[in-house]
Amino acid sequence: MSTQTETVTKANQVQAANAKSKIGVQAIAQVGMLAAIATVLMLFEIPLPFAPSFYEIDFSEVPVLVGCFVMGPVAGAVIELVKIVLNFIINGTITAGVGELANFCIGCAFCVPAGIIYRKMRSRKGALVGMVTGTLLMTVVGVFLNAYLLLPTYAKAFEMPIDALIGMGTAVNPNIDSLLTFVLFAVAPFNLLKGFLVSLIVFLIYKKISPIFRMHQK
Repeated sequence: MSTQTETVTKANQVQAANAKSKIGVQAIAQVGMLAAIATVLMLFEIPLPFAPSFYEIDFSEVPVLVGCFVMGPVAGAVIELVKIVLNFIINGTITAGVGELANFCIGCAFCVPAGIIYRKMRSRKGALVGMVTGTLLMTVVGVFLNAYLLLPTYAKAFEMPIDALIGMGTAVNPNIDSLLTFVLFAVAPFNLLKGFLVSLIVFLIYKKISPIFRMHQK
């Protein structure tokens, strides 16, 4: 009797280990797929009338946010990282990785808090609260990193003074006449708009596509 019980227990343990391994492989595949989609979406950028030409909006955060909601905030951060690395491999960099690091931080500031909140409140309200919170945090982080890291780095990379970058902002918005007004009237609206549009798209498609991911996780 004891031998039979031990045999059954071991069989259950093996089965559980196999199931866990299968889920792990599926999760890796889903992360890779979403990161690949995000990388492709990064290639399609839309210029904005209120910001200089080097600020173009893309929708690469849509797959990242979907990954956060389906698999959790850690998976979302991994998707964001893989997306940044793949884009670096495809397009290279002019900022010695500083721009990529800043973009990773800005993307995570949006998606990770949204994923954390949705994990605790799995409802439409939780998704909305998460996306609004993420949008606001992304805006704050984006303003800070642009003012103190990204803009100085781009100025150095293009061998031009920051005043020249500010001048590009002045050309599209006369209210931009300093670094402070640049981040307030160009960077902040840019991130707010991006957060709103990405959140809107995910809100509209998530309920339709999430069963596909959960079906493959079974």
